[in-house]
Amino acid sequence: METVKIGSSEVSRFILGSNPFSGFSHQGHERDTEMIHYYTCERIKETLRTAESLGINAIIARADHHMLRVLLEYWDEGGTLQWFGQTCPELGSHYRSLDRVRSAGAPACHIHGGYADHLLANDGCAELVPLVAHAHKIGLTIGLAAHNPDTIRWAERNLDVDYYMCAYYHSIDRGQSAEHRPGTDEVFYDANRQAMTELIQTLGKPVIHYKVLAAGRNDPAEAFEYVARSMRPGDAVCVGIHTKDKPDMLAEDVALLERALAARSQTPTS
Repeated sequence: METVKIGSSEVSRFILGSNPFSGFSHQGHERDTEMIHYYTCERIKETLRTAESLGINAIIARADHHMLRVLLEYWDEGGTLQWFGQTCPELGSHYRSLDRVRSAGAPACHIHGGYADHLLANDGCAELVPLVAHAHKIGLTIGLAAHNPDTIRWAERNLDVDYYMCAYYHSIDRGQSAEHRPGTDEVFYDANRQAMTELIQTLGKPVIHYKVLAAGRNDPAEAFEYVARSMRPGDAVCVGIHTKDKPDMLAEDVALLERALAARSQTPTS
């Protein structure tokens, strides 16, 4: 599989996402619960090993105790995926999340997208500046996630981050709460996807595209064709899967992305 450079890391263009492992389906409370019960530690590790076999070399996962425990077991058993962390506000300050990720040996971490969007909505983005400086001080490649294109625009002007996590959809308002509340009604508009991908073309740092399937609402073939058209040479995409629905889902998604990227590379440019 093709790789790109993010910070000092060579990262596969397809990165495994982990929201389903923690019960974040973005499809309602019942679906959240289903994922939590299905994804035992052993099933998660099995999925990570499958990812390795397909040429994936990285996972994006929250810096919570659950995912850290699973990853430690996986690495102790010979696993090789590198961990790009995500800060998690419910476990204390973002500084503590960054320190936790670094202590585990991860090369990179991004700041929670809902938190960044919440700061923008409440004129608090200046809080991000010392947080980014702390990440660099402890040797982390640091990224910023966001669902709102205006958050990324602010960061491009004001932050010295190494990469962006750009969600294709701004599905809930983050003005009142930084965190996603399970069961919250979410909306996924094509206009959001277009706005974010147009912005991505102007950015000066690598981008990891995420929520590209609108949490399972988009046709996978169409979604990956859109991703292939929107990814720049240094970009990657992060996708989570639910193997209870389809055991071969990860292999199918990787094949769809690679096929779409190959087709794009063969398309003449004017």
